[in-house]
Amino acid sequence: MNNFSKISDKIIESTLEIFTDMVMMEISVIGEPMLRLGALKESISGMIGLAGIHKGVLAVHFPKQVALNVTSNFLGMEVEEINVDVQDAIGEIANMLGGNLKTILSGQGKDIQLSLPSTIYGDEYTFTSQVDVDQIILPFQTPAGVFYVEVELER
Repeated sequence: MNNFSKISDKIIESTLEIFTDMVMMEISVIGEPMLRLGALKESISGMIGLAGIHKGVLAVHFPKQVALNVTSNFLGMEVEEINVDVQDAIGEIANMLGGNLKTILSGQGKDIQLSLPSTIYGDEYTFTSQVDVDQIILPFQTPAGVFYVEVELER
């Protein structure tokens, strides 16, 4: 699937819905979709792998302060550092988005399997694919800053 224009609106709608209904936070799309992210600094990323008729990954990338704010909203308690609660919350957001992406890509989603969510956190890292993929990165604005939803699908 080399044309994300067909699914990007649905990914945006899904992200807005999850943040409104589950995280209890109003967010908005900002700017145009991107094809590359530079180095992520003091960030946490949650990832879900896809296998089956579509292979790839969905990732959400949050700068530290945005992750803390999102987790505090999601859990209804103040968090002040990246810990297991933040990792679980960011992983669960990736999981919810991955489940919605599965349905977007394949009606009932029975021919696509999802991995368990995983997270990475660091002072500086890059998120790049080792295979030939089509990719889209969608930027979203929260009260605490910007985060990104990235989808990579093998060609």
